[in-house]
Amino acid sequence: MFDPMANAPPLWSNGPTPGSFYNFPGPQTKPNDHFTHSQSPVTTATSIVALAYDKGIMIAGDLLASYGSLARYRNCPRIMEVNDNILLGAGGDYADFQYVKSFIEQKIIDEECLDDGIKLKPKSLYCWLTRVMYQRRNKFDPLWNNLVIGGIQDGTPFLGTVDKLGTAYTDRAICTGYGAHIALPMIRDAIEKKAQPLTQAEARALIEKSLEVLFYRDARSYPKYQLGIIDQDEGVKIEGPLSVSQNWNIATIIKSV
Repeated sequence: MFDPMANAPPLWSNGPTPGSFYNFPGPQTKPNDHFTHSQSPVTTATSIVALAYDKGIMIAGDLLASYGSLARYRNCPRIMEVNDNILLGAGGDYADFQYVKSFIEQKIIDEECLDDGIKLKPKSLYCWLTRVMYQRRNKFDPLWNNLVIGGIQDGTPFLGTVDKLGTAYTDRAICTGYGAHIALPMIRDAIEKKAQPLTQAEARALIEKSLEVLFYRDARSYPKYQLGIIDQDEGVKIEGPLSVSQNWNIATIIKSV
C-alpha cells in the first residue's frame, strides 16, 4: 500500500514532512552534553516601588508583564502576602517570580505543619532568599528577579531587597528596575526633607506620584497597579487593581524638532 506521508518532500528547507516535528537548526542537545541555561529573561515585569513609614511598609508594582518589547500580559500581580507579617514584591522575569512564589508558599506550609507557634519573620525570609539567590548565581543559573521584602519585626518596619546575584541591602526606600533611576531619588528627597517619619497618607501619596512619573517615563510600565500595605494597627492588605492618575495635556505643546 502506498503511504504518501513516508515519501512526501519537505515543505521548506530543513522543514517537516507532513505529520513530523520541525527539525530546528543549530546543535542538538545530547544526553552527555552540558546544559545551557537561560542568558536573559523573556517575559519581564518592571519597577517595584517600596518605602517604610512610621507604622509600616508599602510596596507597589504594576500589573504588566512584557514579552520582550511587547506589552503582552496585563494582569500579572507581583505583590505577594507571605503571611500576616510579611509582604514580597518582585521585578524581573515573571516565570522565575512564580517559581520563587511557589517555594515560599511551600515553606510557609511546612512551618505551619510544625505547629510550634513560631511564624516566619521578615528578616529571616530576607536572609533565606539572599542564600537562595546567591546559590543559584553560583550554579550560573540565576533567578532573574529583584525581590523586595517588607514587614514588621519587633514593632519596627523592615524593608530589604535582594537581586539575582544575591546582593542584598536594607533601606527606608527601595525601588527596582527603572524606578531605581527615576523614582528613588524623588522618594529619598521627600524623606530627607521631613524631620519626622512619613505617615501612611504621606507614604501613599509619594508612591502614587512615583508610579505616575514611571508611567510617563518607562515604556514598559502600565497604569494599573497593586499596592500592598503592612501596618502595625491594620495588618496586611493588598489593594488593586488601582489606576495611575494621568494628565497628557502637555503632549499638545510638544513639537518634534
